[in-house]
Amino acid sequence: MSLLLIIPIRLAIATHQAPHPQAILTLGGNPAREEAAAQLARYHPSLEVWVSTGETPQDAQTIFQAAGVSDERVHLDYRAVDTVTNFTTLVSDFKQHQIQHVYLVTSDFHMPRARAIATLVLGSQGITFTPVEVPSTYPKESSIRIARDIGRSLLWIVTGRTGARLWERISSHQLFSLSN
Repeated sequence: MSLLLIIPIRLAIATHQAPHPQAILTLGGNPAREEAAAQLARYHPSLEVWVSTGETPQDAQTIFQAAGVSDERVHLDYRAVDTVTNFTTLVSDFKQHQIQHVYLVTSDFHMPRARAIATLVLGSQGITFTPVEVPSTYPKESSIRIARDIGRSLLWIVTGRTGARLWERISSHQLFSLSN
């Protein structure tokens, strides 16, 4: 429990030490997110871009090159299998690069869940974020999904595991059970 009390302090320290974003983190799932990140990168030419499980490398390169963003600034990472692992797979990379503040780019319907996860996962590591919402026509995600991923983020903080494989097994078993 004391670890959770430290997160707001770590976020405040990160914000004080790095008041402006030092990189762009884009969560995959829709090419519009990468297009928005490319435009943001064009506006902030000193920032590197990290794309977590987004479009194929060829499609991503096309998007960023069209915006005039060089390939050297774009890090495509395909380790994540879901939103929680979008953060947990990259947090060590950010720490290695001494990144304490990122722009967080995702769709508006997805942002509440992404913010909750980012607060816990990134915040626990002393990394803050500035959200950048990409407009969409989708409804906001359910509170149940947000609560589930808060739980998984807390699991990661305590154990270093996200439960992604367990969740995949449970989900596939439920689908299998429903189809029988």
